[in-house]
Amino acid sequence: MTTPVFIDGAAGTTGLEIVERLTAHPHFEPVVLDEARRKDAHARREALNDNPFAVLCLPDDAAREAVALVDPASTTRIVDASSAHRVADGWTYGFPEVIGRASIAEATRVANPGCYPTGFIALVAPLVRAELLPADWPFTVNAVSGYSGGGKALIERFEANPGIALRTYGLTLDHKHLPEMQRHAGLEHSVLFAPSVVPAFRGMLAEVPLHLGAMRTDPRAYALRDALSEFYSDSDVVHVVQEDDTAELLIDRDAAPWDGMELRVFGNEGGWNARLIAVLDNLGKGASGAAIQNLNLMAGFPETASLHVR
Repeated sequence: MTTPVFIDGAAGTTGLEIVERLTAHPHFEPVVLDEARRKDAHARREALNDNPFAVLCLPDDAAREAVALVDPASTTRIVDASSAHRVADGWTYGFPEVIGRASIAEATRVANPGCYPTGFIALVAPLVRAELLPADWPFTVNAVSGYSGGGKALIERFEANPGIALRTYGLTLDHKHLPEMQRHAGLEHSVLFAPSVVPAFRGMLAEVPLHLGAMRTDPRAYALRDALSEFYSDSDVVHVVQEDDTAELLIDRDAAPWDGMELRVFGNEGGWNARLIAVLDNLGKGASGAAIQNLNLMAGFPETASLHVR
């Protein structure tokens, strides 16, 4: 017998990939409203209250409205893939490797991390906790993503304009991901975030450059790599690559769906400077794959069931 999961917003990019993973899942089955009812408030209210699990694949305001449709006495457990509740009271941040698997397993309201914050937090949070990186450091993250992360409008823009080679944005230095990155990495200051989009459908690379020699903690690149390796040693999803002689990192235009994440630490001679780099799929560990991982933990199923990990 399978466990039903209602997908509110199944027509979007994240929703479609969640449905694909749930369809192949040995223990879950997706529940999707047909075209005539998917925007009907009464039909959505019934689905949100009558199923044991729901995943919200909606814009932020619509996600808040969906939560308001859930009756106070309902036992439905929710994973929200929007950014509406990532720093909200009463919600558990859905990054099991960082927050703790037990916290996810016990939660009734889980906020999926953002794709960019997933890479940044994966790199920085363990090192701040270990006091190798100072919490009051002015961190910078430079990141590039496939255009699917921008939703239907950006997908249409890139696919209609093959001449676009790069889109950089966030030039006001204000972005909705900033509070999430600061809180869940345990930082005293906001992050300087420089995001860009490239003409690949999926894929993401997030980099945190560090001038280690200027830090009072006096860390070295090898110590950062060792600490990350120890922190993620029990993870089947996050992998710390040990070799540091990689000549280049690429985002493949034709990449297949992937729900894992690879972390790398590159340092100069002496280890005084470092580049921390996370490679992931913005639609995988950065969105749909993370939602399935959280659902698995909440339901007591194997953590990587139906995930594309290698």
